Amino acid sequence: MTASATVIELAGVTKRFSGRPPLLEGVDLRLEKGEIFGLIGPAACGKSLLCKLMCGLVPADAGRVVVEGVEITGARERTLFGVRQKIGMLFQNNALFDFMTIAENVAFPLVRRGDLQTDEIDARVYDRLKAVGLAGSEKKTPNELSGGMRKRAAIARATIAEPDIVIYDEPTAGLDPVTTSKIYDLLGELQAKRGGLVFAISSDVEALRRWVRRIGMLYRGQLRYDGDPAAIADSSDPVVRQFVRGDLEGPL
Repeated sequence: MTASATVIELAGVTKRFSGRPPLLEGVDLRLEKGEIFGLIGPAACGKSLLCKLMCGLVPADAGRVVVEGVEITGARERTLFGVRQKIGMLFQNNALFDFMTIAENVAFPLVRRGDLQTDEIDARVYDRLKAVGLAGSEKKTPNELSGGMRKRAAIARATIAEPDIVIYDEPTAGLDPVTTSKIYDLLGELQAKRGGLVFAISSDVEALRRWVRRIGMLYRGQLRYDGDPAAIADSSDPVVRQFVRGDLEGPL
């Protein structure tokens, strides 16, 4: 990997909370422009925490987090704001504002930027909702949509500003297999148009493996695998192998 292509770099990143073992311990990871990277691991192993560290929402206790050449570990809020403008984030459970319409939810990142006129924002929101199959849902509220539709609305919000980096935290959680396939097709289309870095977390290991080009597994604070999605089930690490295969017997 070349330094010029590196978008996110984590070096020796450690994070712990009082009275508990470290959730992340010495994590090293380098991600390049145009990559589609997937992260798996047991529940509560620190996957979502890693996303928040990349966005500067949570500070690392040790190590370095560099986003597009900017060191964000210990950075001031002004610096973090500039970095966050380059990142689109799909949170777990969508995190749509229930007091806003779908159009208002999707427009939120553009409104926060404050550099666009209302008519341009409206046009972009319409185009994005059309792209995710939600044209005509502008005036509805999140509770009027199905689970799959809410997920698509959240994806529209995460990508509306066409960020260089998009982070998807459980993009298909709770969805049926057909809807899951449709969501991954949509994510692939959006990534192909923009060409930025995609970082995705999912508990649906098989669906994620089929979509990403590179995959990592986090376990007890460490990255136990980083490589080819097709080869992970045959990893030499028994922890990784058992988790991916779903075997009952093993170190887990």
